[in-house]
Amino acid sequence: MKKIIITGILCLLVVAYIFAQAKKQPLAQASIKRGQKVFESTCIVCHQKNGGGVPRLNPPLIKTKYVLGDKSQLVQIVLKGLNQPIEIEGETYNNVMPSFAQLTDEQIADVLTYVRNSFGNKASAVTPALVKAERAKTQ
Repeated sequence: MKKIIITGILCLLVVAYIFAQAKKQPLAQASIKRGQKVFESTCIVCHQKNGGGVPRLNPPLIKTKYVLGDKSQLVQIVLKGLNQPIEIEGETYNNVMPSFAQLTDEQIADVLTYVRNSFGNKASAVTPALVKAERAKTQ
């Protein structure tokens, strides 16, 4: 009898988890879709359509620690830009990245969520609340 009850509870937990994930998916997918538009209008020239960047100039966005790692650091790069060389995966990139602080918190969150879930990447979403908090640190 205990096995039946435990199995039933586990089944309910699995179903609840699946429903919770299904509710999250549309929000993340909507953010990714909006982020793709931001990427195509602001980032694609330097980072390329495939996210591969340009050797020694603009870093790739494909499965690198700085894209998949600390979201706050990534937000700060978008907000402040980058005007010093950066080494990624053993290669140095020297092109200046301008600040994109003119983008809204939602646009920055969306484009970073897009980048973190495109080009073979799979990472958690960036939220507008995180961008807002990071923006407050820069002012």
